[in-house]
Amino acid sequence: MEKLENSEGIRVCINENLTDDELRAILSKLKTDKDKEGFGLVCKRWLHLQSTERKKLCARAGPLMLKKMAARFTHLIELDLSQSSSRSFFPGVTDSDLAVVAHGFDCLQILKLQNCKGVTDAGMVALGNGLSYLQSLDISHCRKVTDKGLEAIAKGCNLRSLNLAGCKFITDKLLQSLAENCSSLEELGLQGCNKITDMGLAILVNGCRQIKSLDVSKCNNVGNAGVSSVSKACSSYLLTFRLLDCYKIGDDSIFSLAQSCKNLETLVIGGCRDISDESLKSLVLACNHSLKYLRMDWCLNVSDTSLSCVLSQCRSLEALDIGCCEEITDMAFRNIGSEGFESRLKFLRVSNCPKITVSGIGVLLEACKSLEYLDVRSCPNVTKVSCYQAGLQFPDCCKVNFTGSLSELDAVVDIFL
Repeated sequence: MEKLENSEGIRVCINENLTDDELRAILSKLKTDKDKEGFGLVCKRWLHLQSTERKKLCARAGPLMLKKMAARFTHLIELDLSQSSSRSFFPGVTDSDLAVVAHGFDCLQILKLQNCKGVTDAGMVALGNGLSYLQSLDISHCRKVTDKGLEAIAKGCNLRSLNLAGCKFITDKLLQSLAENCSSLEELGLQGCNKITDMGLAILVNGCRQIKSLDVSKCNNVGNAGVSSVSKACSSYLLTFRLLDCYKIGDDSIFSLAQSCKNLETLVIGGCRDISDESLKSLVLACNHSLKYLRMDWCLNVSDTSLSCVLSQCRSLEALDIGCCEEITDMAFRNIGSEGFESRLKFLRVSNCPKITVSGIGVLLEACKSLEYLDVRSCPNVTKVSCYQAGLQFPDCCKVNFTGSLSELDAVVDIFL
């Protein structure tokens, strides 16, 4: 390494004068990954420090490479081995890889294994036995995993977040194990786990009362009783509840949430066709200061009455989806801003609402100055031409989707819903 002159004209070497702790302090000041990688290119000593201080890593590697990574990145906290849902490499992540992870990355707290379809219960057992500090595990769409493997995770790890979306072999038996071993669980994703029932949810929340986010979308055996159990047991903590296409959900579920969960921020009830105006109005009155994101597309019994209540009462509302609610008309927008507060609405979907016209959109634009995205696909009375003829002025930052096809913008909105 090149020597520099100090104030006395004596040539000194940085490596001879800076301690490891001082170099770590310099490294901690670097904000971007590129700068941190550049730090490691200075010399072997700096590379070693950069490697040992690295906290996150995303990789595709077999057992041999994973062993080398474990030896180099000794303080790694987050590891992402996820595969693409559309493109996968053979053989992908296997149980042998997970055995190396369990043995080599003993500080690991966050592990992501999305779409790792080759992983089985054997890999889960290895993780459960080796990663005692693991707090967050995402094995969404790892379709070979069953209760047996995940029971080892529940017993051996300190789980706070678990995503099991698409793991169709999961049953109520796992929920019992989580209740017995994971009292600090805060986030649980069960989307598409069709063997989960109301009884399982009741057992879960008997032991896991600090759940902040629960996703039981497309769980066909979950109904009002399960939602009631969750809302009562987790009333002080629950912020996000996703119930997409749970066709057994009705007004009783919404009344229960309104009675118990006053801090709810995100609610997804799209496709729950038995929900009506009365229960929604009760929810709005209970959560009017907290509710930010509401998805209620295909709630066919919802009318202007409840939607007007949502838009006029929910002070924090930022995203709303009422697509395919065919009874909604322009009247739903008439009371926006009537309660004396400025609407924070940024994202709105009204696609396939045939009774909404440019008149209603005009009222919406007057009240919602922060609007960033508006979806009016398949609204026959709201077209680009009709909006132009009516002289509607959309905010400069607002993207409007008039077309009948999905776009990248829709994916952006899905982040919030």
